Amino acid sequence: MDSIYTPRLKALRNSCNTHGIDNLIIFGFENIRYLCGFSGNAAYLIVTPLQNYLITDYRYYERAKFESHHCEVVCRDREAQSLGKCFAQFLATGKTGFESAFVTVQMWQDIASALTQQELYPVQGLVEALRMVKDDWEIKSIKKAAALADTALCEVLKQVRLGVTERDLATELDYTMKKLGSDGVSFDTILLFGRRSALPHGKPDDTKLAHQDFILIDFGAVINGYRSDMTRTYVFGEPSKQQQHMFDTVLAAQQAALGKAKAGISCQTLNEISQQVLFSNGYEEYAGKGLGHGLGLFLHEAPFINQSTQYTLCRGNVITIEPGVYLPSLGGVRIEDDILITEQGYECLTHAPKSFVLS
Repeated sequence: MDSIYTPRLKALRNSCNTHGIDNLIIFGFENIRYLCGFSGNAAYLIVTPLQNYLITDYRYYERAKFESHHCEVVCRDREAQSLGKCFAQFLATGKTGFESAFVTVQMWQDIASALTQQELYPVQGLVEALRMVKDDWEIKSIKKAAALADTALCEVLKQVRLGVTERDLATELDYTMKKLGSDGVSFDTILLFGRRSALPHGKPDDTKLAHQDFILIDFGAVINGYRSDMTRTYVFGEPSKQQQHMFDTVLAAQQAALGKAKAGISCQTLNEISQQVLFSNGYEEYAGKGLGHGLGLFLHEAPFINQSTQYTLCRGNVITIEPGVYLPSLGGVRIEDDILITEQGYECLTHAPKSFVLS
């Protein structure tokens, strides 16, 4: 495991040098895990030119010593020592950057008051930029999470029946993933019937499945902290012409984007390819605003596949492709897969069938 963290820390130090930063204080839990392996949520990582310090407290100290790599683990007495004074012990002289997106103004003011000898600079996105391109270990973890989710969905679809509730089916899906070995759920499972499927991020309730209802299922598993994210949409019984048209259009939009997905294409272009299919079929007013997002330790991470992201995809990006159409009076259709960008195209990581009709 040590070997996967060495190049990450080296790349981060190179990035810090490029930005003229001597030290970096890291607050983001996912960023800490990426750099040293610690999976807890009460720690801070200081990266200096020569050493790394993981600061936690008695609750996580032994766990941190077991999980973390290439770090000196420091147990801070929270009652006897402020965070800022603890930081001051380990910072080298020079310019110190800090992840401003993860701290409140008050929290940082309290810390900065103890760091008067440091030149402090807010920074954003240094670690996240590294995380956009996945290494082999990360890809293997995401593939395992995706395969586990495929299996769980297959099992739970056997329980779809007239009158089952959204809540019950979602609970069964979550339980099945955990039983199969998932660390947890990638996010709160979205499982909606009928018109409620038009809520892109709706919450399952006690709505019962009726004949000819849409069934929208958006969910994911977690392996080693890495997440999968897949959506399938079904209809229970014979679909109406409009339902079938919605499904066929969304599937065509996804296939059009997948057909162009490869290293060298921009996020904006990929988004436009999908939108053209949705818009030309009369769904401009009802289409989702973005095509997808990066995937890894965090569910929604860079790069984002939308009209405003100026980023060219490269080998090693793992992203979702998830066009959707949402008609409040009828329901919604979304089809989502996780893909790994390669030089010549992509590798699909999610493999659950995209059949539409359940009965």
